[in-house]
Amino acid sequence: MTAHRLSRRGPGYPPLLRTIPDPPPVLWLRGEAPPELLARPSVAIVGARACSSYGRSVARTLGRELAAAGLVVVSGLARGIDGEAHRGALDAGGITVAVLGCGIDRDYPAAHRDLAGRIVERGLIVSEYEPGIEPAPWRFPARNRIIAGLCLATVVVEARERSGALITADFALEDGREVMAVPGEITSAVSAGSNALLRLGATPVTAAADVLEACGIEIVAEAAQAPEGLAGRLLAQLAERPASIDELARASGIAPGEVAAALIELELTGRISEGDGVYRASIAR
Repeated sequence: MTAHRLSRRGPGYPPLLRTIPDPPPVLWLRGEAPPELLARPSVAIVGARACSSYGRSVARTLGRELAAAGLVVVSGLARGIDGEAHRGALDAGGITVAVLGCGIDRDYPAAHRDLAGRIVERGLIVSEYEPGIEPAPWRFPARNRIIAGLCLATVVVEARERSGALITADFALEDGREVMAVPGEITSAVSAGSNALLRLGATPVTAAADVLEACGIEIVAEAAQAPEGLAGRLLAQLAERPASIDELARASGIAPGEVAAALIELELTGRISEGDGVYRASIAR
């Protein structure tokens, strides 16, 4: 493993992170990207570990579309929302940064070892803790200030009432950065914290364009050609509401095998996503 060390008093330290109330004295970096990557416009996508299929879909779509627009996607490599945000950015061929609450040589959680390997090929794994330091519960709230401090905005996709993602949002507020949240079901405990942020004045996120606008990034939308035939009809159905293959087959009168083939085509182009057997249209830019 090749590790780089950035000192707060030395060159290359991320300028946004330097302005927070308690910047880490040292950052350890692992990855193929140069340290200057941490000075690029970045957005944090955070949320619940035990998230819903809706949350996973939204996190991955936001990660993909924001990375495709040129933003660096920053998260914490945790299960659930964090992991999906990283995967979405990688799906787009974009750049993503994972901030750990342990040494950069500890792929935590172990289930994300392969994901960490993909991240270091194009982006960076970052920690204030030197290599060899094991994860500990108290280190994760502390690392959340780095996630928020590196970014122009923090987006909370799903969060319970006592979620670490809300700690990240609090740090972002202290730093004077934009705090945003994805609206969730009002009956869902996993959205109680993110919906509370909206009540307190967080900016709602209903599309990647909301985040880009908050970050001062303007993109010229290209007219996307609508898919034809069965794929187009299924996409229109999913734009109305999520559905399973069987539900789509019954509604369209088409055999499930043909429906499944058309759904694969839509998934490969990023127009829909699947979770727990339910397909959803990707959120619009």
